[in-house]
Amino acid sequence: MGKASGAKQATVVVAALALGWLAIEIAFKPFLEKFRSSIDKSDPTKDPDDIDAEAAVAAAAASETAFSEGK
Repeated sequence: MGKASGAKQATVVVAALALGWLAIEIAFKPFLEKFRSSIDKSDPTKDPDDIDAEAAVAAAAASETAFSEGK
């Protein structure tokens, strides 16, 4: 047996990567399905960081109002 050609080595590497990907997909199928369904249900126009910032501003305003009324 001689040395493997570059094409043969590339084919073996691609096949190994495909087999590895398939093994991961099968092993983590329940988790991946749950994750993918939650992505499908999400609203891409809604930014959670905006909600957190708005809540922080509202909480700061409420505490400032309570502080000034208590004086």
